[in-house]
Amino acid sequence: MTDSVDVLIVASEPPSYAHPGDAGADLRSAVALRLEPGERALVPTGVSIALPDGYAAFVVPRSGLAAKHGITIVNSPGTVDAGYRGEIKVSLLNTDREAAYDVAVGDRIAQLIVMPVTRATFIPVAELPESARGEGGFGSTGYGTQTGVNA
Repeated sequence: MTDSVDVLIVASEPPSYAHPGDAGADLRSAVALRLEPGERALVPTGVSIALPDGYAAFVVPRSGLAAKHGITIVNSPGTVDAGYRGEIKVSLLNTDREAAYDVAVGDRIAQLIVMPVTRATFIPVAELPESARGEGGFGSTGYGTQTGVNA
């Protein structure tokens, strides 16, 4: 059985899970709008939540919108902190170079994932301990799949 957490919510239409076991609950647009190619808009959802301490919610793109229409979220994932009580809004971006995308009231535009989070205690030190990876980042492990190619 999966753990669950009670989240207080003010919404005319609360987020909902499409299938059992889904990680993300669908957020819906509270307004109708058109996203022209390359345009972005901050889209209200009509949803405000009160997360318990020790939790955060993350607003992430819907894979179908991204794959079929090039609709994504500018600041993905968007973070909703436990202390935030305002409306959740989604910064949608139309990455399609040619086609506009129409959003209707009630359209599923993003997903909300609620997760426990740990607060870190940052401890200043003169230098960090070594690791196998070291300072390698931003493609340092390569991305090629051909034998001998690791560009």
